[in-house]
Amino acid sequence: MDLFDAPEDDRHAQGAPGLSHGKRPLAERMRPERLEDYIGQEHILGAGKPLRRQIERDELTSIILWGPPGVGKTTLAKLIARVTKCEFIPFSAVLSGIKEIKAVMVDAEKLRRMGRRTILFIDEIHRFNKAQQDAFLPYVEHGDIILIGATTENPSFEVISALLSRSRVYALRGLTVPEIVTLLQRALPVVGLAAPAELLEQIAIYANGDARQAYNTLEAAGAASSGGELSEAAVQDAMQRKVLLYDKGGEEHFNLISALHKSVRSSDVDAALYWLTRMLEAGEDRLYIARRLIRMASEDIGLADPRALEQAIAAMQAVHFLGIPEGDLALAQAAIYLCVAPKSDAAYRAMGAVHEDVEKTIAEPVPMNLRNAPTRLMKAWGYSEGYQHAHQLEDAIPDMECLPPSLAGRRYYWPTDRGVEKRIGERLEEIRRLKEKKCP
Repeated sequence: MDLFDAPEDDRHAQGAPGLSHGKRPLAERMRPERLEDYIGQEHILGAGKPLRRQIERDELTSIILWGPPGVGKTTLAKLIARVTKCEFIPFSAVLSGIKEIKAVMVDAEKLRRMGRRTILFIDEIHRFNKAQQDAFLPYVEHGDIILIGATTENPSFEVISALLSRSRVYALRGLTVPEIVTLLQRALPVVGLAAPAELLEQIAIYANGDARQAYNTLEAAGAASSGGELSEAAVQDAMQRKVLLYDKGGEEHFNLISALHKSVRSSDVDAALYWLTRMLEAGEDRLYIARRLIRMASEDIGLADPRALEQAIAAMQAVHFLGIPEGDLALAQAAIYLCVAPKSDAAYRAMGAVHEDVEKTIAEPVPMNLRNAPTRLMKAWGYSEGYQHAHQLEDAIPDMECLPPSLAGRRYYWPTDRGVEKRIGERLEEIRRLKEKKCP
């Protein structure tokens, strides 16, 4: 690879949609030419944000762009090169090795001597091994290149520490439905179509934060539409599924999650699977569903089956690791487990009772017996006086009171007689009997 003979396609990949683009994919044709036209990532590119200031002041250092597919990592790198008037060299971690790295670096050094700066963009930098990443270090340190790495994997684990310490990491987020709809509206004239807002929103929901996926769906649906109007049937064919009316931020969103939650609480496996599938097919954020399943595990099952929370957390991790569609099965598995698990809201009610007391009673000082006494003076003041260390007792059950005096003896947690919580209740009764025996 030679910087002075970069492929023409790469040099013009940022061209305006109105230019002749041959058969290049719609996602490539729609790359903006101006930073002002870039959609999303306001948390790092909004007015006054760190990366925006670096670009506008032309003070860019090496950076790592970390985020899911299709959120604009490559587009942003190209825009940075355009705004800062740097040579832009794309480099694939999949196709290149140390030999290619060194060849490119020789040319970058030549450019620097000519007064021209080079941005080396490495897509999927996490695919480079340690030795390959090490090869960049001297060139980054000497200022021969400004390195922009893109990765879908956590750079803390996939990028060597030496390279991380010389770069700033920016986390990019999945695009919102309104942001993707805006991109699709811009693309309609390019594909020569008109489309109702509802269909664009369905494509955006299906894309699940991935602009490239949205463009590909629009392009495929547009090719199957006739009369200059995007059709619902063509969109269904492009997505290979039925279009479900669903608004991720509106009433139907909350109706469906409510139906799922109440089906789980009611131990109705079939209904839970139905409502879960409705949400999945409509493009709901998988991690949102996982968060709600975790909530159900604590709120509606609790200690009646402590493994319910483990199952829900495991499902969340599986979804994050596997993505769509493989991770969907983990959500279904967790939903089934939560349905058949014994139910208890005792922990939920206990927290509610505690909150009520905290709101209605004065905030009493922590009793002296529960305070640490790290200094001699604090010990003299009575800190830690009367504290009974459980592990120094034969049964490991002290009889001291741990609540403030005004709430002494108060009971908040009343376990049910279902599942594991039945055994917990029996143990609590045993603890109380042992404490009563020790009281004078």
